[in-house]
Amino acid sequence: MTSFARLARNLVAGLALLAALPALAQGDDDLLPVTEAFHLTSDASQPGMVKLHWRIAPDYYLYRGRIKIKAAEPTAVTLGEATLPDGLKKHDEYLGDVEIYHGDVEASVPYTLTDAATKTLALDVQYQGCHEVEPKICYPPNTEHLKLTIGGASTIPAAAAPAANGAALLGAPSAAPGGEAQALPADQAFRFEALVKDHGSLLLRWTMPKDYYLYRDKTQITVASPAGVTAGEPDWPSGTAHHDEHFGDTIVYFDQVELPVPLNGASGATAVAIDVAYQGCLENGICYPVMTRHVKVDLGAGTASVGAPSEEQPAAAAADVAPTPPPPGLSPGGDAPIGFIAAIGLALLGGLVLNLMPCVLPVLSLKAITVLESGESPGAARRHALWYTAGVLAAFAILGLVIVGIRAAGHGIQWGAQFQQPLAIGLLVYVMLAVGLSMSGVFEIGGSLGNVGSGLAARSGPSGDFFTGVLAVVVASPCTAPFMGSAIAFAFAAPLGVAFLIFLALGLGLALPFLLIGFIPAIARLLPRPGRWMETLKQLLAFPMYLTAVWLLWVLTKQRGADATALVLAGGVLLAMALWWYGRSRGARLSWVFTSVLMVGAAAALWAVHGLPAQGSALRVAADGSVPYSPEKLAELRGAGTPVLVDMTADWCITCKANEKAVLDTDAFKALLTRTGTVYMKGDWTDVNATIAAFLEQYHSVGVPLYVVYPKGGGDGRKLSTVLTYDSVEKALEAAAHP
Repeated sequence: MTSFARLARNLVAGLALLAALPALAQGDDDLLPVTEAFHLTSDASQPGMVKLHWRIAPDYYLYRGRIKIKAAEPTAVTLGEATLPDGLKKHDEYLGDVEIYHGDVEASVPYTLTDAATKTLALDVQYQGCHEVEPKICYPPNTEHLKLTIGGASTIPAAAAPAANGAALLGAPSAAPGGEAQALPADQAFRFEALVKDHGSLLLRWTMPKDYYLYRDKTQITVASPAGVTAGEPDWPSGTAHHDEHFGDTIVYFDQVELPVPLNGASGATAVAIDVAYQGCLENGICYPVMTRHVKVDLGAGTASVGAPSEEQPAAAAADVAPTPPPPGLSPGGDAPIGFIAAIGLALLGGLVLNLMPCVLPVLSLKAITVLESGESPGAARRHALWYTAGVLAAFAILGLVIVGIRAAGHGIQWGAQFQQPLAIGLLVYVMLAVGLSMSGVFEIGGSLGNVGSGLAARSGPSGDFFTGVLAVVVASPCTAPFMGSAIAFAFAAPLGVAFLIFLALGLGLALPFLLIGFIPAIARLLPRPGRWMETLKQLLAFPMYLTAVWLLWVLTKQRGADATALVLAGGVLLAMALWWYGRSRGARLSWVFTSVLMVGAAAALWAVHGLPAQGSALRVAADGSVPYSPEKLAELRGAGTPVLVDMTADWCITCKANEKAVLDTDAFKALLTRTGTVYMKGDWTDVNATIAAFLEQYHSVGVPLYVVYPKGGGDGRKLSTVLTYDSVEKALEAAAHP
């Protein structure tokens, strides 16, 4: 047995052994959506500092090292290093030594604005956590997109629990173990009044119950109106010295404190409006976030009206009114999370079904030729199958490592995203054209070019078999076959080693038909015997390659317009001329020079595509009568109680186009929308689109297609299967219209 055959046998045996391992997760309807398991609130009331607070549900924990905070607009703001409390140290089976949080935890993030007049702050906050009791699962990294009003009221609950590490939030000591202290609502804990001392000054008063105290240094007073009036230096009375774990030595006030505040320039004013921000704590208990009161004072009558924090709370941005995503790792029907054994099984099935997808069939024609050519030699058939499998597994391993690695670094990437890059599309056009020309007999690869470029796929030796496997994976990546989505979603959430095995299982499924032909003589004997007719078949099968190139050019036209298509076509002509000349001249020295010049011209044409502007996707989507997707429009429709079907698609997505042909573009579907009153909303992910990528992240989708139905009158969205039938869509929309 060859060393390669032994390697393949050991790989299959290893995957079989893994099937005996306990599942990492089991289905359970009681699992919370990620945004409920780790409820995130924020406080941007203090300029220069943002506080983020997670309230973690019981039996869940959050990884300290998986919290990543980035500015959504890096040119507008510079973020400092986030301050997080120490977590509980734990040894994770997959991640090694980590720190985790239970209960509540808060992060403080300093920031500096590029433009001091900026009123809003946009943050992308990514975090990851797990359910620590049965069913034990870890959620994929979740990213929330926050748009905060600087100086606005806090959304952090007024009575947040102590931090998970035992240190009090925002610098207060924790409640003693077993303590019975119960925090009061903020308005009761710090009763605030604003009085007129005289025409030129105010008297601010805070009254606190026993054991509550107010920070002196955390109090800020500013005059909002009228213009020209400013607050002078407050006349603080003597307070109590206090050593704070986070703030150091400071002064606090218990019971009651009265603070005279002079008003500069108020001699002609009849009324003033001031903003008062302050912060305090319960001794041996919790600390409250910064509280803000908007005070309007009639200087003549001596009366004041104080706005509660709820009155100052800004409305949530439309982009933040996001649907609650389902738990990760859903089964194809979207019913329950899957475990490791199920993920491996679904990956094998998904890879097997990929063989039937139209994006893979052209490449399989190459393998059909090589298998038929080896019809008289079982040993040759086995070698073809093993080298092809090696190419498939290598390509899936590299693709999986790249995708999972990029996501682990905190960047969003989904399955098939490489087809959003015009350079990748153009290069694949060249590859398909070159392979087709080789099969048509225009040129043959000689020994000196035996390891270069796309022509490898046309060779009959190990390198040709290996590269055919690689090419099969490349063209299969825009396809999402049944069973694949859940397996890849599980891989995105799993540790690197587990994700690697899932991607290998996908590859094994894709290569399985040819492995069976190569190693089971009874199946191989069913193939026709080789003969002269095979040369005709080889030339005939070149035409699917040309058709694939045409499809790729159509995708490129959607992305970059007709100019891009013309450039790639011109480059394709230069490439064809170079290959024709090389095949005709048989490697003569002068032919190398001419061929190289033509190749450089083809590469230059491809590179020119990179500088072309993207086409407007929203206009393309709206042309079919659907509503272009936007978070604001979705929030508006949901607020009006309208059922909505969101369809995230792309021109390069073969599964998307199949669903449109079978269901979404039919008259029956349009009648169904009218009957149920459902709005059909469509997002085009053909080109890079951060808004759509964020929606995919929210629903833990590995790519497109993604279909989500929102019921009438509000409620959580429900994901549909990636492969649609009219009956399944009708059932979902009827249920959404009559919840």
